[in-house]
Amino acid sequence: MLRFGLLGAGRIGKVHAKAVTGNPAAKLVAVADAMAPAAEAIAAQYGCEVRTIEAILAAKDIDAVVICTPTDTHADLIEAFTNAGKAVFCEKPIDLSIDRVKKCLATVRANKGTLMVGFNRRFDPHFAAVKAEIAKGSVGEVEMVTITSRDPGAPPVDYIKRSGGIFRDMTIHDFDMARFLLGEEVTEVSAMAAVLVDPAIGKAGDSDSVQVMLKTATGKMAVISNSRRATYGYDQRIEVHGSKGVVSAENQRPVSIEVANGAGYTRPPLHDFFMTRYTEAYAAEIAAFIDAVGGKATASPSGEDGLSALALAEAALKSVAEGRTVKLSEI
Repeated sequence: MLRFGLLGAGRIGKVHAKAVTGNPAAKLVAVADAMAPAAEAIAAQYGCEVRTIEAILAAKDIDAVVICTPTDTHADLIEAFTNAGKAVFCEKPIDLSIDRVKKCLATVRANKGTLMVGFNRRFDPHFAAVKAEIAKGSVGEVEMVTITSRDPGAPPVDYIKRSGGIFRDMTIHDFDMARFLLGEEVTEVSAMAAVLVDPAIGKAGDSDSVQVMLKTATGKMAVISNSRRATYGYDQRIEVHGSKGVVSAENQRPVSIEVANGAGYTRPPLHDFFMTRYTEAYAAEIAAFIDAVGGKATASPSGEDGLSALALAEAALKSVAEGRTVKLSEI
């Protein structure tokens, strides 16, 4: 059984606490958070201890940690825990600086550590099924990928200010999904961004609505559409067009029914956000991490996957700032 420490008891920390405690091959031993009530709430719910990060680092009864702390702490924590011989699962991104990520990954390699990055959407059963159809050759050679990802509402401006911006915080998931589905590395990025949802986001130096086009060396393309406002729920769709056909994954609902009557056709609303939409994905990625630590699989998405997605985010930022297509070789 893999014994876990949870670093961070906020929204995503709660999601991972549920995933870890729901796996029979895992045990949540301790949780740490700067806000004591948040840590105590998880400890009370799941029967684990509240400890400091330093105590978890030194603990002999903890084999692995899930890092859900603020982004600017991720790289330091990854280095500290791999130095201590513990396996690390870290939420994206590893850091907002490409150079800092490279340094961190060098430390992980030097320690021969296990590091997995939290791009949970690869583990969504619907998206994974799309990837499986591509692998089977059902749609032939991939030519174009379309990714729609729209949040039901914007986060607080205080969060926006420290998030690293929409490309590093939100679109980064879609950059990883694009790489996952294209099966080739992206070589060119062209992006546009606007403030259409909340002027305060623009005043904070960020955008809330973006469109990105990616292109590989062989000409395969992906288009990403992001918005911080979807009045109808959490909008998550992908489509892959290939030489022989198309495969897609539509939006999911808590209940998949349709009612037809004299007023027309109606269906229940979409999931309200990632906590419910990706419940199965979070459970599956923790299971994959446990397998990786146990030597049954390679840790994937890897730190290098995290670096690649961050590089695409940097290219998108540069594209918006300079109003041109940016080659990855520039980043």
